[in-house]
Amino acid sequence: MELDPAAELADGVERALPGWVERSVRRLATAYSGRVSPEVAAAAQAAGARARAEVGAELRAFLALDVDDQRTNPLAVLRAAVRFPTAVLREAGVPEVARDEFAERTFPGDVYDLTPATWRDIDESLHEPGLVWGAWKAHTVLARRRADGRIDG
Repeated sequence: MELDPAAELADGVERALPGWVERSVRRLATAYSGRVSPEVAAAAQAAGARARAEVGAELRAFLALDVDDQRTNPLAVLRAAVRFPTAVLREAGVPEVARDEFAERTFPGDVYDLTPATWRDIDESLHEPGLVWGAWKAHTVLARRRADGRIDG
């Protein structure tokens, strides 16, 4: 069976994303009020399911593009998922957190400082598939450039 790095990564993201949404809500709601109400927990669970469906589809569409047509990376696609825990936290009345100037400028909509910097920030299980996909893409691009005579090697 041949490894499909894009499918492995997308499958992993779809498995991990709901838990990340729920953990993000739980962490900040608990920090603010000391607990997570059943209503907030249910809203986080529903938001996680929506994130899996919507961001999963966005990620699969991105990964289906030819590597030469990809103008960003899959982690950037995933960073847009902060909208799901953010909506739950706002509805729950959790105040925005203090962020540094870089975070405010780079991720203006991430008022709870949830934007993942690495795959591990979503879930440890995404580290390897993220690295494998990145290596696969780099290999594919380099092989094409060599075949086109644009680079030596």
